[in-house]
Amino acid sequence: MKKYSIILFLFLSILGLQCFAQTSQPTITDDFKPSTLNQPGKEYPQVNSQGYARFKIEAPQAQSVVVSLGLGGAKGGTPLTKGDDGFWTGTTAGPMDEGFHYYHVTIDGGVFNDPGACNYYGSVRWESGIEIPAHDQDFYALKDVPHGNVQQILFPSPSTKTSRRAFVYTPPGYGADKSKRYPVLYLQHGWGEDETAWSNQGHANLIMDNLIAEGKIKPFIIVMTYGMTNEIKWGGIRSFDITPFQTVLCDELIPYVDAHFNTIADQPHRAMAGLSMGGMETHTITLNKPEVFSHYALLSGGIYKPEEIKDKSKVKLIFTSCGSRENPDGVKKSIEDMKAAGFNAVSYVSENTAHEFLTWRRSLKELAPLLFKD
Repeated sequence: MKKYSIILFLFLSILGLQCFAQTSQPTITDDFKPSTLNQPGKEYPQVNSQGYARFKIEAPQAQSVVVSLGLGGAKGGTPLTKGDDGFWTGTTAGPMDEGFHYYHVTIDGGVFNDPGACNYYGSVRWESGIEIPAHDQDFYALKDVPHGNVQQILFPSPSTKTSRRAFVYTPPGYGADKSKRYPVLYLQHGWGEDETAWSNQGHANLIMDNLIAEGKIKPFIIVMTYGMTNEIKWGGIRSFDITPFQTVLCDELIPYVDAHFNTIADQPHRAMAGLSMGGMETHTITLNKPEVFSHYALLSGGIYKPEEIKDKSKVKLIFTSCGSRENPDGVKKSIEDMKAAGFNAVSYVSENTAHEFLTWRRSLKELAPLLFKD
């Protein structure tokens, strides 16, 4: 009898664990809507209120379709299931982080973009993009406020024997008063991206428009150019030579911008910032060229040490930031050290984000009001 009691106990225990496992599975709310980054008229991909993403790809002859880059926390991506109509569908294993994400589709081993989504340059290729609405997205939303202008410029680059491209944000009202001049922020993208990133993925122009409309910042110009970072392979940062880009930026682009835009063309009114590898570029160039920039900002891009800066009088601001899932303790400690050394230094940590654009959007929002305060 004792033997059967033990067996019954084990059976009920296993049954209880199974019931617990079944009841503990999250319920996915069926309120999916097309992503805001979809191609016109395309229904998929879709996002629900919990942050799950759902995909639907037409590939009737395919044997395997996976939405790659580990969406939803699933290593290896989200596998899709084929239907009788030749469409493959699937939902991420879990909710995704808020904000913007790159992704692509792997079909029978080949890498493709999702035909339903708009494309964004990242990972050294044009990738599909999806946006998970953030609870604080209002600061980069398109609002009925005066808007600035983002224009493409082509500037001569003797050092690279070609013309190079940059994008320039000018604030609302720029040019109305011909005598009015503006400070300038040189803002760099990360590895795998290009000069389109901060406008397209980062919404830098909308962040600026909204802050200006709210009276939280003094208007300034932003210049975004290609950092010449993608010639190195992922993980090869130690082999990156800053000299060619430093020449392009300091000797070619800055003089061109100062000659063609209403800038305050001096060091106190010039800032440099960058995300990730663009932060590494910012760190190196600002230390090499203290006579060019007075405001330094690293967004998930490392830290400054007091002993690195030879002339404290030339530095008006040091700003470092990261996501709470990156290295927040290191960022905070470095700023404490900079403050103790007498620098005007500020840290910012984006809650519940990692190495991603919501971290950097939030960082720009925090940085902008600190720049060019006389």
